[in-house]
Amino acid sequence: MPLWRDWTGWTFALLAVAVVAVVLYLSNPTGPDRYGTRPHPVAPPADVVPEVLPMELAPIAEDDARAANARIPLILKGFVGARPFSYAGNGDSRARARDCLAAAMIYEAGDDTRGQLSVGQVVINRARHPAFPKSICGVVFQGSERTTGCQFTFTCDGALNRRYSDAAWTRAQMTADQMLAGKTDPTVGLATHYHTDWVRPYWSDTLEKIAIVETHLFFRWPGYWGTPGAFRGAVSGSDGPVAKMAGLSPLHAEALGLPTELAGVDANAAVGEARVVAGAGEAAGRDTIYIQLDRKAAPESFVTTALRLCGDKPFCKFMGWTNPVLKPDSDAMNDMQRAAMSFSYLRDDKAGFEKALWNCSEYKRDDERQCMKR
Repeated sequence: MPLWRDWTGWTFALLAVAVVAVVLYLSNPTGPDRYGTRPHPVAPPADVVPEVLPMELAPIAEDDARAANARIPLILKGFVGARPFSYAGNGDSRARARDCLAAAMIYEAGDDTRGQLSVGQVVINRARHPAFPKSICGVVFQGSERTTGCQFTFTCDGALNRRYSDAAWTRAQMTADQMLAGKTDPTVGLATHYHTDWVRPYWSDTLEKIAIVETHLFFRWPGYWGTPGAFRGAVSGSDGPVAKMAGLSPLHAEALGLPTELAGVDANAAVGEARVVAGAGEAAGRDTIYIQLDRKAAPESFVTTALRLCGDKPFCKFMGWTNPVLKPDSDAMNDMQRAAMSFSYLRDDKAGFEKALWNCSEYKRDDERQCMKR
C-alpha cells in the first residue's frame, strides 16, 4: 500500500476523533458559552436555592477588617449589568414600594445619590432572585422582626427613629421612582450583597467580590446563582404596609389605621422619663411603657414618641398621660387614671397587629376609629 494512503487514513481518523471531542465538549453544560469566554452553569432544581445568611460581623478591629477585605480578589470575569426593572403595580402599592426602596437607599447610603443607586440596585436584584422575598418591601424588611438576622441593619437597629430633612427624603423618593421605572446602576452588576470595607461579615469569603463603590464592597453568589439566569423571578406589584415605615411614610401609616401626619421631631423626647415594666412568666418580652406626654405638643407626635421608645421590640404596649397627677406610679391603675389616659399604642408583630388610639375627649380626631373606647 502506498505511504500516502497510510497518512490519509491516519488523518481521517484523527479528524474524526477531533470532531467527536469538540461535539462532546460543546454539549457539556459546564463548558464555555457560545463565545468560549466563560462557564455556563446548569440551573439547579427550582426548590434548591442558596441560604441567605444574616448580617453577622466578625469581632475584629476596623483596620484588620480592611486588610482582610482587601485580600478578597476582585472578580471581573462574567460581570453582567442588571436588566432595567419596571414595577408591575400602580397607585398606593407602587408608592409604598417606592418609600421602602427610598428608605433603604437613604438609611444605608445617606443623602448621596451615587450610593443610593447602588443600594437600590441590590434591593431590586434581590427581589428578582428566588432566594429572597418577591416584593420590594419584603426584601428591605426581611428579618427586621428580630434584633439579629435583619438583612438591612437600619430596619432593626433603631435607625428609623432618626429623620432626614424633607428635601433629602424627597430626593431619595425621586431616585427610587426612577429605579422602579427602569433606571439601573451598571457598576454593581448582579450583586445581591454588600458591606462597608471596615466590617467583616462571616459570609464574605463564600461570595465573589465584583465591585467597589467608594467604601462599599459588592458581592454575588458563585456559580449559577450569580448569573443572569437566576434573576428572572416575577416581582409582586402589590406591596402592603409595613409597620416600621409608619413614622416615615403616610401611605404605610394610613393603611395601618395610623395618622398620616406623623411628626418628624419627637416633641416629647424631653418630657417625663419613661418607665418600662417588663413582662414576666408567660408575658416575658411583652413590655409596657408608662410616660408623661407634653400637653402642648401636637397629638400626632405621640406616635413618634411611641415608635422611638418601642424601638424594634416585636411586642410593645405604650401608655401616655398629659396630666402628671393622674399618671400611674405603678402598673396598677384605677378607673380615674385609666379614663385620663391621653394616648395608647400597641404593637404585636406575632399577631400582625398595630394600633394607635387617642383620648378623643382631650384630642379631637377626624376618624372615630382612632378614639379610645369609653
